[in-house]
Amino acid sequence: MKMTRSELLDVVYRFYPRGVQKMQRIYVPPGERVYEDTEEHRRLVEAANRGRAEYTTWEAMIHRMYERYRLQNESIDLFAGGVAPAYSARIYRPKDFEPAPSLGSRASLSFHVSLLGPYYGIHSRGEPDEIPAAVAEEIEATYPGYQTIPPELGNDVVPDVELDGVLMGEATIYMCLFSDVWTWVDP
Repeated sequence: MKMTRSELLDVVYRFYPRGVQKMQRIYVPPGERVYEDTEEHRRLVEAANRGRAEYTTWEAMIHRMYERYRLQNESIDLFAGGVAPAYSARIYRPKDFEPAPSLGSRASLSFHVSLLGPYYGIHSRGEPDEIPAAVAEEIEATYPGYQTIPPELGNDVVPDVELDGVLMGEATIYMCLFSDVWTWVDP
């Protein structure tokens, strides 16, 4: 199924209000919209609640992958009431742990399954191995009908949306559908 930038922006705008900064009520003049009061934010909270309710599917997939990879599940915050747009995890390849000042212990691959639509993403440094394809196969088997977002669409900036820690005009479609953890792996 072919997706377009317009279709992806429709999904983003369903869950993120346009032009509303993420500020606490005490910092906003009386009568102005507050991010947490918007219909879009309510939908995002509902998606996170669905993610909590359906977490066992993600957890089973992660456990299957633990057997093959050094993996860190980044979705635990959902249980603490977090409002994440996706399940997320990181895979560390063995060379990620070798002493190298430029790499430290940063993961070389992250993957995400969106709670906002039938999308998943794999963000890799591009090492030539089978891991990205194996992760994609596992996700597609666990979440039938989910598809990746091409980089030429996912890296597009959403000009009028602000995320936690990401200023308005800097968030990408990937960040909106998978969260700012998309940026944790440098390609």
